[in-house]
Amino acid sequence: MKPAVTDDLWRRARTTTPARIGLGRAGDALPTARVMELNAARAAARDAVHVPLDVETLRVDLEATGLGRPVLASSRAADRTEYLRRPDLGRLPGDLSAVRPSVPDVGLVLADGLSPRAVNTHGPAMVRALIRELQPGFSIAPPVIASQARVALGDHIAAAMWATTVILLIGERPGLSVTDSVGIYLTHLPRTNSNDADRNCISNIRPPDGLGYQEAAALAARLLVESHRVGRSGVLVKDTRAAALPGDRPQIR
Repeated sequence: MKPAVTDDLWRRARTTTPARIGLGRAGDALPTARVMELNAARAAARDAVHVPLDVETLRVDLEATGLGRPVLASSRAADRTEYLRRPDLGRLPGDLSAVRPSVPDVGLVLADGLSPRAVNTHGPAMVRALIRELQPGFSIAPPVIASQARVALGDHIAAAMWATTVILLIGERPGLSVTDSVGIYLTHLPRTNSNDADRNCISNIRPPDGLGYQEAAALAARLLVESHRVGRSGVLVKDTRAAALPGDRPQIR
């Protein structure tokens, strides 16, 4: 009777988290089914890193948002292998020739990061949610699609377009439970030597299981307004509201 009760307890607990808990035992090892699930999850995480960014589909979807024709940029990493072996090259600008100075309030960058699959899946919808929250309070430049990119590449792109603030959407590192999560990094008055303390991060955007697009966009808008108020982003900027109010829109104060 006790094993049945224990199994039922773990079965209920597993519905509350994607973590691998209460997997059971077969002798001194995990059951074969659990080992196969783990191997499949590891393979999916590897695949998410290497799936190419679908640039053409992204360009079509982003142009339909009305911000203008997206432009392409790249880091100094020549290919995916070099990108993974040399993280420093992913932070440095390669070809930014298509990025033009337009002096926008906000520069939007979609970067492949460690999960191009996440950007393919969530990028356009996340951009549309950001537009709804930020316009007409802020001017937004045509989006930039960046390949072989780390977060810091967004600072160089922002410098090239003379953007006051850069909002970078990037594919987050895949795990054994999640392979398609997008993060947002917001940097106000970005510099080419900005560091992580200068940024605000919104993580785990992947509806329906993670943060929703509109919720993430509302949070980004509040952080943007606060960054304008204090003159910087990062560790000194906090969001103190639990949720956005209906109809809430950012205004520069």
